[in-house]
Amino acid sequence: MPNYPDLSTHGSSLSSFFKLESAGGITLMLAAVFAMILANSPYQNYYDLLKSTPVEVRVGTLHIAKPLLLWINDGLMAIFFFLVGLELKRELIEGELADKRNIILPGIGAIGGMAAPALIYTFFNLGDTTAMKGWAIPAATDIAFALGILMLLGSRVPISIKMFLTSLAIFDDMGAILIIAVFYTENISVTALLIVAACLPLLVVFNKKGVESKTAYILIGIIMWVAMLKSGIHATLAGVIVAMFVPMKSRPDSDYSPLKSMEHDLHFAVAFFILPIFAFANAGISFTAIGLAQVLHSVSLGIALGLFLGKQVGVFGLCWLAIRLNWTRLPNGMSWGGLYGTAALCGVGFTMSLFIGSLAFDETIMNQLFDQRIGTLLGSIVSGILGFTVLHHYLPVKNNA
Repeated sequence: MPNYPDLSTHGSSLSSFFKLESAGGITLMLAAVFAMILANSPYQNYYDLLKSTPVEVRVGTLHIAKPLLLWINDGLMAIFFFLVGLELKRELIEGELADKRNIILPGIGAIGGMAAPALIYTFFNLGDTTAMKGWAIPAATDIAFALGILMLLGSRVPISIKMFLTSLAIFDDMGAILIIAVFYTENISVTALLIVAACLPLLVVFNKKGVESKTAYILIGIIMWVAMLKSGIHATLAGVIVAMFVPMKSRPDSDYSPLKSMEHDLHFAVAFFILPIFAFANAGISFTAIGLAQVLHSVSLGIALGLFLGKQVGVFGLCWLAIRLNWTRLPNGMSWGGLYGTAALCGVGFTMSLFIGSLAFDETIMNQLFDQRIGTLLGSIVSGILGFTVLHHYLPVKNNA
């Protein structure tokens, strides 16, 4: 059975980590709200013009031309995925996921939390080839938003719930990375892939030799990003690949970790710059064109119900079944009500759902991108409200007297 440790005495690092995540969630929220205000104001044209501003980079015969929105989604988000890769490696080597006993319950919950929303979406959109491209949108969980909501409950939240939610989100990120790699690729360029393949031996040598230079990994990462951009495989995956080769331990100084140093350096930029910019660029929806038909569209409905109902059913249902079958047990300090509230919070899919939606529908001739944004926002908002309400009811009230 999993042994969830009491991390409340592990010093200020864990506390600082969760405070950063919650503050990042609030910043995300503000950026999304600001985008929606602009999209429904007299400045809407300027907002749309900003996103569509053409940005070009040319070096010799190499030419990359994209609107600003795609530079954000393909470029800045590659840095986000690099940070995700660093966190995954750290957790697998010496974090919560290093102890197999600690991964059973969140791992099972993550499987259910990806499968059930995808099935609900499929139920509403089966038979529509274009709409089915978005089947993975409600499978995602936004850890920054979810932790931000969780932190509103303060010290009432036991560390076991925080770690369960974080571990589940890590598995969720693994699933999202695999989904993007397998299902959201375009026509493959063999030449570009050969360049990507040529970078891998260099990364292996860097890792074996214990190279700690951040510049070396950045340069290889840029080359891989450009090659993957041209290859048809989504360029953000370059960030994950490079992260896997960053050394965990320094050879000259065993107390220093190059991986943790990079992770620490990136946390602030990702939480307070990259993700809010992504939210600002992707969350702006004009409500003037929204009616009941748009809300009840199969794409919007499939995403909203996938996030709201699918996450609850998938996460809570499979965890309940695993516990009843004695495969695992509830973590210390977590009640059934706490588990249900946490499962509801997993329906906050904001950042990753919008990102996968941009991959699924950006190239289609239909207005599915608009519908997926409505569904993502509705599903995330009601999931966040329900999760907060349930946890507020079930978590013990601490007496500060």
